[in-house]
Amino acid sequence: MRAHRQRLQRAHFAFMRALIQGLDARASWDRYLRLEGESADMRNVRRTVAWMRDAFAAAARRERRPGTARLILLDPERFASAPQLPSLEDFAREQGLEDFSHAEQIEAYEAAHPRTGARAGNGQGGRRARVVARQLEALQWLEGLAAEDPRPDDPVDAWLNPALAARLERAGLRSLRTLVECIDEAGARWWTRVPGIGAQKASRVIEWLQANENALGLRVGPHALRGRSQLAPEVLQGVVAPATALRPLEKFLLPPPLDGREGVFRAPAADCMLPARDDREAIAAWLDARAGGGSHRRDLQAALLASAAPTDTWRAYRKEAERLLLWAVLERGKALSSLAAEDAAAYRTFIDAPPATWCGPRHQQRWSVLWRPFEGPLSPAAQRQTLVILRGLFDFLVNRNYLVCNPFAPLALPPRSAAPASASASLDLASWERLDRLLGRRADDEAARAVRRALRWSRATGLRLGDVAALRCGDLRPSADSEQDLAAHDGDAWLLSIRNARGVPRQMAVPAAHIRELEEELARQGFEGRLEAPANQGIAVLARFEPRSTSPRPWSVSGLRKALKRFLHEASQGLDDAQALQLQRLSAHRLRRAAGVVS
Repeated sequence: MRAHRQRLQRAHFAFMRALIQGLDARASWDRYLRLEGESADMRNVRRTVAWMRDAFAAAARRERRPGTARLILLDPERFASAPQLPSLEDFAREQGLEDFSHAEQIEAYEAAHPRTGARAGNGQGGRRARVVARQLEALQWLEGLAAEDPRPDDPVDAWLNPALAARLERAGLRSLRTLVECIDEAGARWWTRVPGIGAQKASRVIEWLQANENALGLRVGPHALRGRSQLAPEVLQGVVAPATALRPLEKFLLPPPLDGREGVFRAPAADCMLPARDDREAIAAWLDARAGGGSHRRDLQAALLASAAPTDTWRAYRKEAERLLLWAVLERGKALSSLAAEDAAAYRTFIDAPPATWCGPRHQQRWSVLWRPFEGPLSPAAQRQTLVILRGLFDFLVNRNYLVCNPFAPLALPPRSAAPASASASLDLASWERLDRLLGRRADDEAARAVRRALRWSRATGLRLGDVAALRCGDLRPSADSEQDLAAHDGDAWLLSIRNARGVPRQMAVPAAHIRELEEELARQGFEGRLEAPANQGIAVLARFEPRSTSPRPWSVSGLRKALKRFLHEASQGLDDAQALQLQRLSAHRLRRAAGVVS
């Protein structure tokens, strides 16, 4: 490996010498650095030249020769070569001086080109020649140095471009180790955390780290080399290994003494109606039931897969069970099935002020090392919801004879907080009408049409935004058998088939105007303009249409909420401060609760 590194280093020096001497970059690349079968892409050549200059300059700085470092980064082409002067005969012919004496021709020539002879050596061409000569000397000196490998705790300014290193240091990334850790934590867009560094500079950093990963012993994860949409799920799942630590539920390893097999409050195994051997599998059965699964699976991952597009309610259940299980094992040192009433009271105190190590930024992906179960202390309303969900979890386990008691049953719930006056239905209705008009004027914007459709369907059905995002055209059918019957229905001509949180199927009416709007969107995007067409059955009601895509993906809930927030901000323009603030604070939840249905 070291012999290969030395050969590559010699090739780099030869390539740089050729460039400094003014040889063609593509030809020099082909001669010294091109691999077998590789094309000389000039973008790749330019990137390589940039990081090679940085590496050579960093080596000079490590030897305490800052002047040599600046010299290496200097581009000789900044200094133009001396202009090519015409011969005396050509000059005389061009100026019409053929009949003049030789002395007169020389006098006119020197008057027209005063910086000739030795004086020309002091011009730009001479400066370029001196820079080239000094750079070649510097390269020869650098090549004579023993090759030194970077070490994880080396400062970034010892190896990277000075301006680039300064920006990294200002962002707190002072060593190569912390730099790699930051990249692995944040993923492919890590550079957005470092002011002054864009995608191009970030790619140079990644290339250097990859070229030196063997010497450093630090490897940038594959998830940080490509955008999130280009990564397979298994790549993301491999970023964080399962452990008995702060991990998402699907990656949390229960230690055998605390897995619940010998839980204090376990019911007799002969009476248990769940095929669950431990607490983790019991939670899986509960989540599976909340997702409407037909059978209770022992494997939590199977329970997760049972809901490919989980609802907001399902995610809330998972979050609360996840938090409690982590707390019981890591903080309380107990199995979930060994929790008593005093433990439930202690957990309520815990969620009122969770430790900083348990908290992290909102919306961190579950695959990330930055994921944490809490964002911070829970409000009284959030605490009430937590306790209600956990009481339901233990009720389920008691009813299925997995446990003999519910430790959260005797715990008093926080009182309900009164709704603020700004959340009244009349205000929400007025805000909705203003927002609906704004979205209606943005007919050429697909995002605006999707947000408008999402809000209309949410208000018409009472479903949460996440539930609407999970709907497909195949979930709808006409409630009448003929066009005459359809015409007889005043706006409720279609039925939507869904399942509630317990998996029980139910139907609800959808206004015909919403169906027509959806069919118009399908036709606009090149699909058949009939909702019941076989090719449309798998298309989401909130599909995100892309050019030349025959299988459009649904809008994500986060994408819809971001678009809604943007349009709420636009709708608030022109209002007084109080009204603008009220409108900007609206949410899809409050809008769908507003009185009346706008069709």
